[in-house]
Amino acid sequence: MTRTVDPRVSPGDGVLVSGHRVGEAPRKGEILDVLGDPGHEHYRVRWEDGRETVFYPSSDTLIRPAARRRKRSEAQS
Repeated sequence: MTRTVDPRVSPGDGVLVSGHRVGEAPRKGEILDVLGDPGHEHYRVRWEDGRETVFYPSSDTLIRPAARRRKRSEAQS
């Protein structure tokens, strides 16, 4: 099951995928498009390295709503 802060995923939300090996850094990206049917969503994601892929989330995925990220970054400024 994908862990989400807010079940409504939309373009602009962030994706964080845990590393699969000891010492492996998590992958971070931004959702560009939500694909698939409800309950079977997958996403077009732009990763930090600039690559874009179609991503099927799994149990090691955390979705961060864009509005929440903006509030935190504004509070840190």
